[in-house]
Amino acid sequence: MITGAGSLSISPVFPVSYRGVADWADMSTRFPSPCAGRRPTRRELPAFRGKTVDDRLPTADTPYPVRMLIVGVNPGLWTAAVNAPFAYPGNRFWPSLDRAGIITPAIDCTAGMSDTDEQRLVDLGIGITNLVNRATARADELLPAELIQGWHEVVRLTGILKPNVVTVAGITAYRVATQQRKAQLGTQETSIFPGWPVDTALVVVPQPSGLNAHATIDSLAAQWQAAWEYCRD
Repeated sequence: MITGAGSLSISPVFPVSYRGVADWADMSTRFPSPCAGRRPTRRELPAFRGKTVDDRLPTADTPYPVRMLIVGVNPGLWTAAVNAPFAYPGNRFWPSLDRAGIITPAIDCTAGMSDTDEQRLVDLGIGITNLVNRATARADELLPAELIQGWHEVVRLTGILKPNVVTVAGITAYRVATQQRKAQLGTQETSIFPGWPVDTALVVVPQPSGLNAHATIDSLAAQWQAAWEYCRD
């Protein structure tokens, strides 16, 4: 049995959806998946409610300068099951970053991240975190107080990392978290947040979940390209 994600025991049986033996050899050693290199089953997903997912950020063992800090809302159950950001198969996050020319080819982490892809994030200077590190089936299960507290932590983290840009994926959650009810997509005013580094831009892009019918891979890619401009040398 494989133990992880809050001591859940998951059987390492490889179903048809398993990505293959070649990928198994490269599965993330820094942030291993509780499912041990396979996709979770529907039956397993409810057990991951309330679990956490590892941030992709610099550590003492793997220091690197962050150029773009990406902030999701919170992990879904599938993401928690494989301990990889934006892992649900229908999520447009990785395909839109690919279409934007930021991370090409697209990362497939539906069965967990690989060490190779973890290193791609490091080499590009991309960090990933969430407003709330509590897995739910839907983002609307979060409490406003959780989002507000999460934003305070993002501001604190931004002050430490001082990235070129912080990109928040989700305008509705951003409005609640920052209590800026009229905020729109795009570049935000940062002087209203005490402790925000003067040289760090703040951009809000649409929520990439497949539930967001207003966004397409092309429209998301355009938003990501605009945010990535702050990372150009």
